[in-house]
Amino acid sequence: MEELAQDKLELISKIIKNDKKFVNNEDLYDDFFNETCKRSFLIAKTVNSESTLTTYVRRIASTAILNVLKDHGRLRRTREGYKATKEVSLEAITPESMDYSNVIIHYEAVDFGDTPEDIVIKKEILRQVQDNLYRINAEEPEKKYLHLYKLRYEDGMTQKEIAQQMQLSQSEVCKRLFRLLEKIKQAFN
Repeated sequence: MEELAQDKLELISKIIKNDKKFVNNEDLYDDFFNETCKRSFLIAKTVNSESTLTTYVRRIASTAILNVLKDHGRLRRTREGYKATKEVSLEAITPESMDYSNVIIHYEAVDFGDTPEDIVIKKEILRQVQDNLYRINAEEPEKKYLHLYKLRYEDGMTQKEIAQQMQLSQSEVCKRLFRLLEKIKQAFN
């Protein structure tokens, strides 16, 4: 297997060390690094844009760090999200039994919506879907994939309504939608 270039390895290292979950888990750096490298190998080899690569690696590193923390028993998933296994609720702490050297204070995370990186990734995916949709439509113009896509996903019409509008059977609309989605999935693979 080929190796990643030194600048990409340094980027991965920098991203890991800047992740908030890295704090108090520095001893797992090698596991974080190896998992992130393994998961981002293909993207690092194919993406040329530095900003796009940074965005992708940030997402990959975040997921890799979560998985390593779960594997080492330092994180568990709850209904509210992920929680450190060392956390103690403030109500359970009494002044007599308190050893303040091991206190971890947990604040509820505030959801600010999509980060700029999320928005960039979503726009890139939508652009790729659009490009592939135009290509697929050009390959088989008689199937009217572009019109079908617009009616279904932009106008929100049901298959029955589309069938009436395009003067097709509902089963034909269903088949074309299925083929269209399969072609778009193949384009991403």
